Amino acid sequence: MKTDLKQVVRDKYTEVVQRESGCCSDSCCGAESAFSLDYEGQEGYVKDADYGLGCGIPTEAAHIETGQTVLDLGAGAGNDVFVARRLVGETGRVIGLDFTEAMVKQANANKAKLGYQNVEFILGDIEDMPLPEDSVDVIISNCVLNLVPDKEKAFGEAYRVLKPGGHFAISDIVILGKIPPAVREVAELYAGCVSGALPQEEYLDIVRKTGFENIGLAKDRPIQLSDELLLEYISPEVLRAFRQSGAQLKSITVVGEKPC
Repeated sequence: MKTDLKQVVRDKYTEVVQRESGCCSDSCCGAESAFSLDYEGQEGYVKDADYGLGCGIPTEAAHIETGQTVLDLGAGAGNDVFVARRLVGETGRVIGLDFTEAMVKQANANKAKLGYQNVEFILGDIEDMPLPEDSVDVIISNCVLNLVPDKEKAFGEAYRVLKPGGHFAISDIVILGKIPPAVREVAELYAGCVSGALPQEEYLDIVRKTGFENIGLAKDRPIQLSDELLLEYISPEVLRAFRQSGAQLKSITVVGEKPC
């Protein structure tokens, strides 16, 4: 089952690269959705690397400093990597990890155009990172961890590769309350990262169990799917019950530290 899910994700994001629109046929992976944020104005932003697949801007909460080594989990075509590269400067290093070959190839093509020497894109699985322990200062990720079948293993790997005293800023989608299956299916059409969305407390519990400290929410915003959109797929009765329940999807940016 894990292998099947990973292959679905890999196929979906391969298609993103292959299609000029950055969208996966009838199932849009986040592009042109209410989930992604506008990166215009972010220093280091490279438009060609932005497929609109994120749900936050993790670099804003990552406190990246000049000379640090930063790891982006699920780097895609390099959007957050290039923003982080501006923050680490010429003396730092940014590594983008992705398990979709087409994404790594596209990210390297973007890097070649820019001529950056301190950026590296590597093929690898977040559940089994091809990196040594205690090797990076900061980890960032943007709407990717929800797509990982074994989130405990993924956060465990993040803990392993971070240096003592290192920290992370990870943007993801979580759930508050009980989302009706029909509403969740609609949301999944518009953002791949909804597929594995967990209740917020369950998500944060995984982070705590891994051993991270000083865990908090740097960003917290509700994700709104319009009534007009939802009514294309669900009945007015289901919509009314959903709105009255107070349940919602949220984009959060979680931060935490590995103890020294």
